[in-house]
Amino acid sequence: MSLADLIADADRVVAFTGAGVSTESGIPDFRSPTGVWTRYDPQDFTFDRYVESAEVRERSWRMRREFLAAGYTPNPAHLALARLEQAGRSPGLVTQNIDGLHQDAGSRHVVEIHGTARDVMCIGHQPRHGTPDGCGWRMPVDWALAQLDAGDPDPLCPLCGGLVKSATVSFEQVLFGDALEAAVSLAGTADLLLTVGSSLVVYPAADLPLLALRNGARLAIVNDEPTPLDDVADLVVRGRAGDVLPEAVDAALSR
Repeated sequence: MSLADLIADADRVVAFTGAGVSTESGIPDFRSPTGVWTRYDPQDFTFDRYVESAEVRERSWRMRREFLAAGYTPNPAHLALARLEQAGRSPGLVTQNIDGLHQDAGSRHVVEIHGTARDVMCIGHQPRHGTPDGCGWRMPVDWALAQLDAGDPDPLCPLCGGLVKSATVSFEQVLFGDALEAAVSLAGTADLLLTVGSSLVVYPAADLPLLALRNGARLAIVNDEPTPLDDVADLVVRGRAGDVLPEAVDAALSR
């Protein structure tokens, strides 16, 4: 059975996407020979280090500005998944990515399990144990960039004076509970769970395909490299998401 066949036979396709989708838009991954961690030390970007060190926060804002300045745009894989939702064949998707490109492509129901780089949030004065403890203030990232441009290298929350951080999940930071709950709920409704561009090694997010399988869904994996769940999948397709998905989605929707 082909990927187009699986999609055509499904009423509720839920995609679970990882970095392999975004790299095709030019966004560097973290661990490859040309990835982000060749230019920044990942040990500096734990949640506790961010809280403890103004210098780390300044470096983090520089990295965030570099990321946002590149002007990345959706690629054919993002657009294909948006077409599935628009055709009424998908209730939404779950992504490990923080770039917002699924929304730019037209997807409306996107669960960002690791947060979003497009917003900033108050995390409180001295949050502990990797858990943000802010006042609830949140703004688009442009607010923080404006503060940096005005000469403030370490902007604070304008409501309570707490630390401000990108609304993303850092190393050693607790996942946002509402996003995890929404991801579990969405994956649980799937009759086809389509994982795209994820190595399926980062937990608890990588548990979502297993959850879907336990609920009776089929599992299709599209990835350049092998994953730990290849043996339990109904179909494994090796290849780039931008090459594989558009053809399969278009073929499925034309039936």
